[in-house]
Amino acid sequence: MQSLIIVGGTRLEGTLAASGSKNAALPILAATLLTGETCQLGRVPQLRDVSTMLTLLSSLGVQVVSAEPNCVSVDSGAATQINAPYDLVKTMRASILVLGPLLARFGRAEVSFPGGCAIGSRPVDLHISALEAMGANIVTDGGYLIASAKNGLSGVDFRFGTVTVGGTENAMMAAALARGDTILRNAAREPEIVDLANFLNQMGAKVSGQGTDTIRITGVSALGGCAYSVMPDRIEAGTYLVAAAATRGRVRVDGISGALLGVVLDKLRECGATINEGEDWVELDMEGKRPRAVDIVTAPFPGFPTDMQAQFTALNTVAEGRARVTETIFENRLMQAREMKRMGANIVIEADTAITAGKAVLQGAPVMASDLRASASLIIAGLVADGETRIDRIYHIDRGYEDIEGKLQTLGANIRRIDA
Repeated sequence: MQSLIIVGGTRLEGTLAASGSKNAALPILAATLLTGETCQLGRVPQLRDVSTMLTLLSSLGVQVVSAEPNCVSVDSGAATQINAPYDLVKTMRASILVLGPLLARFGRAEVSFPGGCAIGSRPVDLHISALEAMGANIVTDGGYLIASAKNGLSGVDFRFGTVTVGGTENAMMAAALARGDTILRNAAREPEIVDLANFLNQMGAKVSGQGTDTIRITGVSALGGCAYSVMPDRIEAGTYLVAAAATRGRVRVDGISGALLGVVLDKLRECGATINEGEDWVELDMEGKRPRAVDIVTAPFPGFPTDMQAQFTALNTVAEGRARVTETIFENRLMQAREMKRMGANIVIEADTAITAGKAVLQGAPVMASDLRASASLIIAGLVADGETRIDRIYHIDRGYEDIEGKLQTLGANIRRIDA
């Protein structure tokens, strides 16, 4: 087990390059199962979740070659297995994304129920309902989803009962090889959905409407290989900008546009930050000022992203004033608040809302990460705390942030990784 040691009190200053998006890379990697040809992928982040997905693909017979950092060659021509085993799937919820591609290409799939962060119930019933509407027969047996489509999948006009990113992705991938036209209504609108659609179209799919709540797919008989670069990670970029705001610093992130960050930049401006933007960079400057507290209510895109909620909760603990952060997506995603209270944060939890009264400084303390984004929020808290903070169970952070301590060190942070 490893831990992070942070000595707080330093303003973050400097420039970083945005990594590729984890939440875009995972479905794109799953989508390579739709073709028997080779896909060359660039800007693939070096993360634990990505490594797990590549291992899963390899277990299915896919040939994976990493020629250089962040570049991956995926040849699914030799893929023969249709079983995604529990030992791999249990560690990462995104493993469920191989269900649609396997079913569409091979007519059968066996995928274990997924695991991942303990941030609440994330059922796969919407994934199943969409695939069943396309003609799949899906049953559960021994903790596995057993799916078959002996006569192939057919296009369908389907409406999701609730907005679901993963469900939209699985249905899009399956529909790419289905017979006829598919319309997905109440579809997720996240930029990562757009990136997946763009990748599918690069392979020869016919997808339109991505970025809106109605996506149309005309099925094709086969997809080909392609070269594609994964979009930048808007959550990673947002995390570093929030860390800069909390420490009263100045940070520029290259390789990403402000349009991808959307409401996150609006909230950072509201907290008192000066935001400057170029075509492919965003800079935040607090000019040494303490941030102002901001209210947050999470919502599906284009609303405030649940993956940025914990980071803003950390910012609010040292901001001027009181604020309410309400989590509407996952029921257990305020767990980081308990650990922040160990650092002296003034936080009260009422149902799905964290109410904070900001303090000028927190106190360093030993804390424990409970999930990916909670880990990031505890790092932010440690950066603004007086004294030393030790964060345990940091394997969570490695699931979604590429070399986070190295990047923070380039910004002047006093942070190091140790073997516990």
